[in-house]
Amino acid sequence: MIHEVDEAIRRMLTAAGVPGGGGELSFEAPTKDWSARRNAPTVNVFLYDIREDVPRRHAGGMEVHDDEGVLVGWRGPARWFELAYLLTAWTNRPQDEHRLLSELLACLVRTERFAREWLTGSLAELGLTVVLNSAQPPDGRATSEMWSAMGGELKPSIDLRIIAPLAGELTPASPPVTEGMVLQVAAEAGESGRRLRYEGSAGADSGGFAVTRPRLPASGPKRRRGGGIG
Repeated sequence: MIHEVDEAIRRMLTAAGVPGGGGELSFEAPTKDWSARRNAPTVNVFLYDIREDVPRRHAGGMEVHDDEGVLVGWRGPARWFELAYLLTAWTNRPQDEHRLLSELLACLVRTERFAREWLTGSLAELGLTVVLNSAQPPDGRATSEMWSAMGGELKPSIDLRIIAPLAGELTPASPPVTEGMVLQVAAEAGESGRRLRYEGSAGADSGGFAVTRPRLPASGPKRRRGGGIG
């Protein structure tokens, strides 16, 4: 699921023309070694935290059908996770970095959920809404500590949170029944087996369904209704 969210971010930014102008988009950690290898204007999208959105957890599953509407299995309930990204701009001049950050911010604030054409894999199959929140107030995840851990200097950045579903386990269904059922009872001494008759049977040799079996004559005296034996 995480790589599918990465791809959705890439498609979203590409559709908005960010970074544009021969710029690059990178999902690597913005360490000193990475910044030293950079040779073009770059937007860095760094995933730094993953947490489950526990209030969204629920029971129950869903049926899964193929393109022809045939049931192929049942999928367990999705688990929702918050993916936190740090978005930064890297150029040779602060003015260019601020311009690129402004383009990023404009793209993010007008996008509250991923468009369907940006979703791939399980995110597209589930058909659930993937929500975006950007530039929200801090919640205890110190950005300065993160930059220190990567060995770099503090840079202006945009915090992006994405709430995405992780698909539940798929339980396949049994293959659909495509043939009729034939029932055969045990034969008595000297008789052939009896077979069930269905409407539309063409004869004793048609598809395993027998014709109407003649009723055998009664072997003893008949009892009259309301009277004795005649």
